[in-house]
Amino acid sequence: MSSVPVAVVTGSNKGIGFAIVRALCKQFPGDVYLTARDPGRGQEAVSKLQEEGLRALFHQLDIDDLQSIRALRDFLKEKYGGLNVLVNNAGIAFKEVHDTTPFAVQAEVTLKTNFFGTRNVCTELLPLVKPYGRVVNVSSMVSSSALGGCSRELQQKFRSDTITEDELVELMTKFVEDTKKGVHEKEGWPNTAYGVSKIGVTVLSRIQARMLNEKRKGDHVLLNACCPGWVRTDMAGPKATKSPDEGAETPVYLALLPSDADSPHGQFLSNKTVRTW
Repeated sequence: MSSVPVAVVTGSNKGIGFAIVRALCKQFPGDVYLTARDPGRGQEAVSKLQEEGLRALFHQLDIDDLQSIRALRDFLKEKYGGLNVLVNNAGIAFKEVHDTTPFAVQAEVTLKTNFFGTRNVCTELLPLVKPYGRVVNVSSMVSSSALGGCSRELQQKFRSDTITEDELVELMTKFVEDTKKGVHEKEGWPNTAYGVSKIGVTVLSRIQARMLNEKRKGDHVLLNACCPGWVRTDMAGPKATKSPDEGAETPVYLALLPSDADSPHGQFLSNKTVRTW
């Protein structure tokens, strides 16, 4: 078994994920895994980094596929005995204003990947995170604005310091059901499937940090959610204000928090700054 530290970035063959891998290759003292659903695209991305003189490794990962997640889990367990850095970056977005896909379909598809897929990765990989490990869940400022668009009752639930993962899953499931029935606005939800999926990611991060405090207090694992900013990617389009490398700054900062740091933990950050949730 290798004693080399290991970092994994989900959804990292392009965009912000790719930029995060690039930065970690330069700064992380160990093996960095670029992951992608499609092995061809993943290998291509690894070759691109090689041309820059950087060494990333590839492992297939489709966060919508539990078997794929578990294959990665078993590989990491066997080869490294765990994991030091996990960046949950994989996500999707419909162009909500211009996309003609029915809203209920957008809701189901978006939450399946952004919330439920990310949660499945965490369920399988968090137990593998070694002491002093770092976990970064890439969320979005849209989670804050979407939270503001929720009813007061929903806001209270999402801001609660005692909400459980099961209760959060129930709420995320309810959103999808409510969109199918065409009652989501009446039920206090905002009109953004992406925003609700990222509320889920931010709140999940708060819950996970709390669980780490309760169950693994002495392990000094730090887990946070962050917004990379508005970044020029296939997802956000060419008009966005940040380059992918700039978008990678906050996730990389959190992934490389020094071993003597005890904060931030369970927070939501943008531009390396803790934001009020």
